Amino acid sequence: MCDQVETVTEQNLFGTHGVRGIVNKDLTIEVVFNLSRAIGTFLNGGQVVTGYDGRISSSAFQSVTMGGLASTGCDVCDAGQVPTPMVNFLTRDLKAKGGVIITASHNPPEYNGVKFISAGGIDGSEKEAREIERIYSAHSWKNRSWRQMGNVTKNTTGTRKYFDSIKKCVSVASVQSRHLTVAVDPGNGVSVLTTPPLLSELDCRVLTINANIDGTFPGRPSEPRPNTLGGLSKFVVASKADFGVALDGDGDRAVFVDEKGKAHWGDKTFALIIEDYLSTRPGATIVTPISSSKLIKDIIDARNGKIVWTKIGSVSISQGMLKTGSELGGEDNGGVLYGPHMITRDGTMTTALIANIITKTKQSLSTLMAALPAYHIIKDSVPCPNSLKKRVLDLLRERTRKYNPETIDGVKIWFKDESSILMRPSGTEPIFRIFTEAKFAHTAKKLADQYRAMVAEEVKSTG
Repeated sequence: MCDQVETVTEQNLFGTHGVRGIVNKDLTIEVVFNLSRAIGTFLNGGQVVTGYDGRISSSAFQSVTMGGLASTGCDVCDAGQVPTPMVNFLTRDLKAKGGVIITASHNPPEYNGVKFISAGGIDGSEKEAREIERIYSAHSWKNRSWRQMGNVTKNTTGTRKYFDSIKKCVSVASVQSRHLTVAVDPGNGVSVLTTPPLLSELDCRVLTINANIDGTFPGRPSEPRPNTLGGLSKFVVASKADFGVALDGDGDRAVFVDEKGKAHWGDKTFALIIEDYLSTRPGATIVTPISSSKLIKDIIDARNGKIVWTKIGSVSISQGMLKTGSELGGEDNGGVLYGPHMITRDGTMTTALIANIITKTKQSLSTLMAALPAYHIIKDSVPCPNSLKKRVLDLLRERTRKYNPETIDGVKIWFKDESSILMRPSGTEPIFRIFTEAKFAHTAKKLADQYRAMVAEEVKSTG
């Protein structure tokens, strides 16, 4: 679970996924209001879709966001309390100029955030973020006259259209005929508003835990990770469910538990989706960040697909998909971007795809997982002040030059024995992340120990 994010400052406003900070410390009412005015000024009027998650502060931040946008002349479509993917969808469906979701995604309850969504419903690009940041820092937002202020209206039709879009991407009749039992753990987040109802429409027997929206996240940490899903694992086994799914606080990521109670990282379920996708679209391009498991490359190569590596983060993936014309992207944290629905992460869409694959293959989730190439992965980190990250990264690149590393995001080295190491500065925390992967557990551990020490050494020498 993340315990820190970068401080909100005028020089460093946007992180990897929008603006985040501790409520009333880094992220205040004033910051949110002025940020919304900067976004409205950047959009220069037109319709903007807004929504908010279940955090304690989200409703208040949503109110000032709508006011700030309206003050710049934007007409605000209020989607209310909804998962992030719903705001993405409505932004595209209504042909709005942009969208704003109040959420800190998977961060702890004391955090909140503001995420900008571009026209078309995709995550805002880095270029757009920098321009909004410039307007915010210069306090150059526009204040329209009373006659030019925007209106605020409620949206009441979005959920139906959103569900219909998802259902067009799966074989509804086949899934309905299977009558799957699915255990859903929304983690006290807003995905309870979409994932269980959508599964019910697919005639699944839906069982839930942690299904009340509660911004303190009492059931489990908001980020779904295999090591925090013990409750769901036991629930799946006890209820004899076909599979379980855990979603993060704003509902754009999904991590799955098989019928035996084993929780899997998102790279494995993404691999299953890639297999299914390429079975009907040979040669298609798949976009994924440099942090993804070699499993993903193995699956794509075996089915004659093409792989495009990007920086880590859904923004980079969505921009990569737009650039290449790809309709499928994903990452190991449970985020899948399924283009036939929309080019953004959506946990409810991902859940429907997994139900469809289980139905189509007539195999259990554990059997499907067991058939995938196996790798051992270790995820670790080393503390590193934000001010030292760039210097440490430069030193690591120089120190590993003989391995001809990939430097699209951090430093990644592929070794001849199919093992690999990725070292990169976090975009949301004062740490360097270290990902090691190998065919054998002892090899992965040896790499993790070796390169953790290397990073720590460079941090110490720099600081």
